[in-house]
Amino acid sequence: MGKINMGRVILGGIVGGIVADLLDYLVDGLWLGQRWADAMSFLGHPGFTTNMLIGFDLLGIVVGIVTIWIYAAVRPRLGPGLGTAIRVGVVVWIISVLVPNASFMYVAKLFPKGVTLYTTLGGLVEVVVGTIVGAWLYKE
Repeated sequence: MGKINMGRVILGGIVGGIVADLLDYLVDGLWLGQRWADAMSFLGHPGFTTNMLIGFDLLGIVVGIVTIWIYAAVRPRLGPGLGTAIRVGVVVWIISVLVPNASFMYVAKLFPKGVTLYTTLGGLVEVVVGTIVGAWLYKE
């Protein structure tokens, strides 16, 4: 097994994180924007601030870097390519989107079921596509 190319992990992670953030904007900003605003208002909170959105985007890049690091780590065992990227993306989605959303949004009943379902499924697309793009840039 070779060493992990950390420069490519960071490059792929940043690009993959940005792709996921852009897709998240389409899902949560455009498609679900009004639903999010209504849900936040119902909780007595103002809408998302610019600082919050920047924070979400930065966290998306961090998740992107960690995701490509995981891809690089499992690549020798599962092989490079699309299948491994999809598997890693699904695992990261389960840990970083499905479990938090199911616990804080659904079980705790903080947000409506529709917002929870759509943002969680949108997250699957966001994370998997971001992982595919980031993995495509990774080279040992």
